[in-house]
Amino acid sequence: MLSKYLTLIFFISISHMVFGQVNEINPPDYIKTIAFRGNTNQSQLPVLKLGEHLVLEFDALNGYEDNYYYKIQHYNYDWTPSILVKSEYMDGFDNQRIRDYENSFNTYQIYSHYTLTIPNEQTKRLKISGNYMIQVFNNSDELVFSRKFMIYEDTTDVGVSIKRSRSIEFIETKQRVDIVITSNTSQLTNPKENVHVVIVQNNNLNTAISNLKPLYTIGNQLIYKYDNETSFWGGNEYLYFENKDVRAANTGIQYIDLKELYHNYLYTNFSRAKKPYTYNPDINGNYLINNIDADNSNIEADYVWVHFSLLPDDSFKNKTIYVYGNYNNYTLDESNKMVYDEGDHLYKIDMLLKQGFYNYKYVAVNNNNTLDEGAVSGNFYQTENNYKVLVYYRDLGARYDKIIGLGEGSSVNISN
Repeated sequence: MLSKYLTLIFFISISHMVFGQVNEINPPDYIKTIAFRGNTNQSQLPVLKLGEHLVLEFDALNGYEDNYYYKIQHYNYDWTPSILVKSEYMDGFDNQRIRDYENSFNTYQIYSHYTLTIPNEQTKRLKISGNYMIQVFNNSDELVFSRKFMIYEDTTDVGVSIKRSRSIEFIETKQRVDIVITSNTSQLTNPKENVHVVIVQNNNLNTAISNLKPLYTIGNQLIYKYDNETSFWGGNEYLYFENKDVRAANTGIQYIDLKELYHNYLYTNFSRAKKPYTYNPDINGNYLINNIDADNSNIEADYVWVHFSLLPDDSFKNKTIYVYGNYNNYTLDESNKMVYDEGDHLYKIDMLLKQGFYNYKYVAVNNNNTLDEGAVSGNFYQTENNYKVLVYYRDLGARYDKIIGLGEGSSVNISN
């Protein structure tokens, strides 16, 4: 009886691994500054045109010059594993060692900087479009971290326009995304079942809207002009700081200190939820590594302890406060959870970050574990946000979901 029970548990676990939706794995403390981008896309969410290069970079701060290996998996539109074997989506091989690495130079914090470019001699080409995940393993074949990316084919036109909410309740706080998809090749068969649309705000997959069906069709066009279904909270412009010169107080930094490493103390922030909207140019949550005195910032930029502080407010008194951005992949865990300091009456957290220019935002999580991005920053329809629209399609008899189009829009020209 016990053996039958264990066998059942085993098959349930295997079924979950095979058919369940996959999530990204965040790195351990000694892995920092994971930069993931396409040819020119300085983003943590690479969306590449079929045939473009993919670049993954990261630092290992343990000083061991460890070997790391990568694997690539293909997924369906809903991030469940596809049934394809590797030879169907890849020319060449994965499970290869990342061979390109350099050690830090002239820095207080020693680290090794690893760079992986695809295609390469081993992984020659990713042949088809769709959802992918790259996984990085150590010498013991233990998963260190993983990141999602997408490859698309340019076979449809995706028109994206950003509008204010039609609802009086949310007209000042939300932005909605109108979409018009036009097929350049042939009619899309049974679009309500075979076409899937995902909308991503500021490269944050955690707040993406999916499972959208066309509201109606006109010829070879699919029209998505919803109100609530395609609406996002407007949020607020990101806060930012710059420490490209580690020995001087730069933008957003109140003062510095040198101990075992440099320490940068940011100006104390406050809640903006009840303040009027103020335009504050940002890079929509992104970051850029930079050392003004370096020839190669990849290995010459130092690591700095950055001290964040936030004035408490009654509106988030019973919530858990985090600080995040593209630099930590919009993670919500102990590494970016703020702690209330009874002595200074401030929320505080210290984070070890590489020199550069950073966008960041304070967000709250309610008691029921739901994210409230506007609890600290507020929500304003005027906020400049970037939106990506990915269009997935599985034709009759096909075995995987293609991404047949990518559309982008900005709320900088938002209209009624």
